[in-house]
Amino acid sequence: MHARSRRRSRARLAACAAAAALALTACTGGGGGGGGQGSGAPGDRLTDEGRVSHLVLGDFSGQTNPKANYNPFSATALGPLWTIYDQLYVVNSYDCTEEPQLATGYEWTSPTELRITTRDGVTWNDGEPFSARDVAFTFNLLRDNPALDTRGVAPGLVGAEATSGTEVVLTFEQPSFSRSGMYLQTLVVAEHVWADVDDPVTFTAEDAAVGTGAFTVKSFNPQRFTVERNPDSWRADTVVVDEPWFEKADAGGQVDQLKLARGEYDNNSMYVPDIEETYVAKDPEHHHYWFPSGSPISLFMNLEQAPFDDVEFRRAISVGLDRVALTEDAGSGYVEVASQTLLVLPGQSDWLDPTIPDEGYLPYDPDAADAALTAAGYALDDSGRRLGKDGEPMRFSFITPQGWSDWTAAANSLKDDFDALGIQVTVETPEFPTLEQDRLVGNFDMTFGVRAGQCSMFQNYDEPLGSANAAPIGERATTNEVRWSDAHTDDLLAQLAGTPDADEQKPIVHQLQQVMVDEVPFIPLWYGGKWFEFTTKNVTGWPSAEDPHAGPDNQHLIFTRLTPVTG
Repeated sequence: MHARSRRRSRARLAACAAAAALALTACTGGGGGGGGQGSGAPGDRLTDEGRVSHLVLGDFSGQTNPKANYNPFSATALGPLWTIYDQLYVVNSYDCTEEPQLATGYEWTSPTELRITTRDGVTWNDGEPFSARDVAFTFNLLRDNPALDTRGVAPGLVGAEATSGTEVVLTFEQPSFSRSGMYLQTLVVAEHVWADVDDPVTFTAEDAAVGTGAFTVKSFNPQRFTVERNPDSWRADTVVVDEPWFEKADAGGQVDQLKLARGEYDNNSMYVPDIEETYVAKDPEHHHYWFPSGSPISLFMNLEQAPFDDVEFRRAISVGLDRVALTEDAGSGYVEVASQTLLVLPGQSDWLDPTIPDEGYLPYDPDAADAALTAAGYALDDSGRRLGKDGEPMRFSFITPQGWSDWTAAANSLKDDFDALGIQVTVETPEFPTLEQDRLVGNFDMTFGVRAGQCSMFQNYDEPLGSANAAPIGERATTNEVRWSDAHTDDLLAQLAGTPDADEQKPIVHQLQQVMVDEVPFIPLWYGGKWFEFTTKNVTGWPSAEDPHAGPDNQHLIFTRLTPVTG
């Protein structure tokens, strides 16, 4: 059987097996977990105060045996820390509007100075008052501890100073207009807690999860993370849920899919095959989903090692990958092929360089890929194995997170493509925290990466391509995991950072697209679906295709716009 036929047969069998397993829930009680939450009637969780007693939500950690870590800047922090900490502003990922949180206004008083007005009357959940000093402290903390700066906020930051109780000024080495969104979305921590921490990098805040958020920590164990409503939060009146319960996902995802089908989750964000049949049909009145396109999922190659450091190799590989088959294998038809420009199309088509052929969508042409590899010095031997320039058969590993079934399917799809080109690839599935650490320090051959898809064009290109965001192998990069380093790219990013007008930014963004197309620093493959399943049995107001008031990842916004079901 041809590799492509084997692949599609494998994908169909996997999808059918998963669908069949879910279908069994109609006949069996299924597994445990979730406390049988799907059996209650609408309105059953309504409290005497008119709120909802609890909602059951999805996973809170990529670790098999998670530990309590409430440090919002740690790579191993628990996921739902949006419940505890607030940003200065929330940027709506669907329509790119900005909503004030701990800040109420901001102004660029010069190309290198950002003045932020903070919200008055806010208290930390330990009763201490919040002020602009906490904001200044947070930015200086990230500047002084690069290992905490996982979003690349601090490069170029000279310092932050509170000029009053409600005003803070950030000063930068160079014009930084285009990084506004990155600064405004920074989570803020309490100076009176963190100033006395000996090592903020290893600090887990286990006994000091002090934030201004809508919730506080109630309990934690490796299977459930529970937070409770903070009655003293500055936005407590908008929060109608007393306790969000975050349930630990099973390693393979099938148990969670069963629980979702039974209605045991009020909201989750998981890949589910045949969503109409396996979820919606179980309770058409209450079960809903919304899968808008998100950031490109890309093939990251370690540019510090051969042959990935060879642009001719990368160009050849870019046309040797069957992205259409990959979306069938990995996305069950939910996702779309991505453009090499790094734009999310068609939504960002206003930024597209019109000179780029086919909007940057690359063809699948394995014959052309084979010829280009051979011409670049990577020939096949008599056994059909592709040889490196050292004369040895090419063998690489591909790492993808354990339990991420759609990504594992995608990795196996790419393995087939490389196999067709005579290149041996082994798919490995470490736990996510291990993979994340390896990716950041450059301990990988190939992996998937998620960059771009943001509202800020500067952020979209600076994070994965700016050399300031890279690091030598063995040291932790911030966001440039492939370690692309190019003076021309850095110059374009510097121009973009100092250009506040969108129309003036476009020619610069066009040149950055040319870098992506010509130099292939990495290869966008498909637009990741923002998986978002929800039930309206206990609350309404979830964002949807019909009411896209927030992106699926805008929990800060979502949880202030829910309405209890009264029965």
